[in-house]
Amino acid sequence: MSAPSSSGYNTPDSELESILPIHPTAVRRPEYIKVNSENTTYTDENITSKYFYRGADVVISDGQFNVTPTVKPFEFQTARKVGKTGLMMIGMGGNNGTTLCATILANKHQICWHTKEGLQQPNYIGSVLRASTVRIGSEPGTAKEIYVPLCDVLPMVHPSDLVLGGWDISGVPMDKAMERARVLDYDLQRQVKPHMALFGSPLPSIYYPDFIAANQEARADNVVPGADKQVHLEHIRADIRRFKEQNDLDRVVVFWTANTERYSDIIPGVNDTADNLLASIRSSHFEVSPSTLFAVAAILEGEPFINGAPQNTFVPGVIDLAERHKSFIGGDDLKSGQTKLKSVLAEFLVNAGIKPLSIASYNHLGNNDGHNLSAERQFKSKEISKSSVVDDMVDANRLLYKPPVPGTKGKVTKGEHPDHIVVIKYVPAVGDSKRAIDEYYSEIFCGGRQTINIFNECEDSLLATPLILDLTILTELLTRINYRDVSAGQADFAPLYPVLSLLSYMCKAPLVKPGTDVVNSLGRQRNALDAFLKACLGLESNSDLLLETRIW
Repeated sequence: MSAPSSSGYNTPDSELESILPIHPTAVRRPEYIKVNSENTTYTDENITSKYFYRGADVVISDGQFNVTPTVKPFEFQTARKVGKTGLMMIGMGGNNGTTLCATILANKHQICWHTKEGLQQPNYIGSVLRASTVRIGSEPGTAKEIYVPLCDVLPMVHPSDLVLGGWDISGVPMDKAMERARVLDYDLQRQVKPHMALFGSPLPSIYYPDFIAANQEARADNVVPGADKQVHLEHIRADIRRFKEQNDLDRVVVFWTANTERYSDIIPGVNDTADNLLASIRSSHFEVSPSTLFAVAAILEGEPFINGAPQNTFVPGVIDLAERHKSFIGGDDLKSGQTKLKSVLAEFLVNAGIKPLSIASYNHLGNNDGHNLSAERQFKSKEISKSSVVDDMVDANRLLYKPPVPGTKGKVTKGEHPDHIVVIKYVPAVGDSKRAIDEYYSEIFCGGRQTINIFNECEDSLLATPLILDLTILTELLTRINYRDVSAGQADFAPLYPVLSLLSYMCKAPLVKPGTDVVNSLGRQRNALDAFLKACLGLESNSDLLLETRIW
């Protein structure tokens, strides 16, 4: 029996009762892409593909570039069964966590709600996996290009199937935390509130006051007691195991969507190796942050950990530990608005032969993220993650920018670079509706100047939440993909490298394999993701050459 309508429990219990058809971004589709090729084989358990990775070796001699094309054969094996997957969020009761839970529930129960614009249905717009497409080929005869949803290229978790849980330093129940966030329309909150109430309060979290702003202390009423970091580590590990067992899960993705922490100092003997880091946890060293502790807990439990904030959670000891346990990690910092646009526009200008001289970025917002970032040390973490976004685009064009040169003491200087500043201010009145203002000041033909000003207003959590879903779903998929390097004589399939750089499209400061270059260009990041997913089907990356339209 349903509760009285005044309680808000007047929503459909199944998709069959929905007022509107399911939105295309939330529709479930069968596995309907089949590749007919000698390079692709299907069994009930796996999709196995042969892929030829084509590149080029370049040797520079006496000013001449000698280029030798290369081909390396690989095989990829993707498990077709999508396991039952849980998502445990640190910061579950914050704006992102409550918005994610509420919108998944709205999609799951097909809750439609009224706004001043009319009737609104739940969807997954903003998710690159659920709401964007990829070209897989063309129709014979007409050459018409064929596109499919990105989430249909390989078997992936449906976001509505995620089992949700997590931790928060605030013990406010999830229905009340959703109201506190003030992100979603009232009519949606009213209807989803009974479902949110079933979550109760988040699990107690780890709180070390030195790492987040002092203004967060009033919220910290739901913390794991004591100061022994080894005890805290074991507590979090037990939480992960219990959540997995109670919900009969095959996989748990642990996701940091809590407050931005200050940067951790990298100290030799403390956090520079896996063994030193574990010893530092045992001794409760002051420089071990909560996010690093959660990352270590997930790694030791064999579950992936994703950092959605800008701090340096992945100190060298964490990466070393992930390599040792072959456990997956990824991050850093969700790339949702201003930085995503910057990674497009800066690349456009440089590739157009225009020289950006300065990029000035200003933000103000009024949610709790903005409140925490109003503290200098926490803002510094965000400033670092935002500031490096144009580096690789500048490095790719030394016609416009002077290259690095040896300094007076033998050190190589950074080279010419646009002036780049980032400002973030806390303005409580605007709440979750973030304002971002950017000015791009560039040199054009024969000493001319060009100024581009952009004003971007967005609901911060409604841009960030789909990225959390994408990162979670893609991470789960990558745990089911193994590879074999045929050219190296590798006999058995092995898991991918633990640092999941394929997540870069969703991250401001992508974590990459140590010693490799960071790619910030949004176009290159998306191309890499598309190419990898198609490689797992034995398909070559589609070229925009479109040769059939250029010849007789």
